[in-house]
Amino acid sequence: MEKVLFDQDTITRSLKRIAHEILEKNDNLNDVVIIGIRTRGSYLAERLVRLIEVFEGVTVPLGELDITKYRDDLTREMKEIIVNQSTVPMTLNGKTVILVDDVLYTGRTVRAALEAVLEYGRPKNIQLATLIDRGHRELPIRADYVGKNIPTSHKEVVKVYLTELDKQDAVVLSK
Repeated sequence: MEKVLFDQDTITRSLKRIAHEILEKNDNLNDVVIIGIRTRGSYLAERLVRLIEVFEGVTVPLGELDITKYRDDLTREMKEIIVNQSTVPMTLNGKTVILVDDVLYTGRTVRAALEAVLEYGRPKNIQLATLIDRGHRELPIRADYVGKNIPTSHKEVVKVYLTELDKQDAVVLSK
């Protein structure tokens, strides 16, 4: 059984709000780098960069992280087989890094992303933007920018579909 929680308009509205919140919290966009966590976080990060450019006329640097080798739930052999390359446009020393992901759940993906970011320098600070926060944290991690908090059970699955990959924009809750 599936229930559509977000349609294309709701996703767009949420991203516009998150982009405005990023602008309100970060006065100096010259020090901001937006980095998407592969895969869907990368597409959401691209959208946020475009929105900020529309709102402020400034193009914020964009990066992409593959956190596979930093995950704590994969064996060493699996990491060596499926690791992809990250693309970070500059050293992150002294920068404000905004990590972007689609769904925040246990916090383990974000923990891995934090470790990956540190390979590119020592940021001034790291912020987190997520389209969906479904709760159930296993680590003390919270998002600075959230499209929507959706309380779920462990038996439910939140699926994010994005046009770039899935030919549609939607957030679906499956039981």
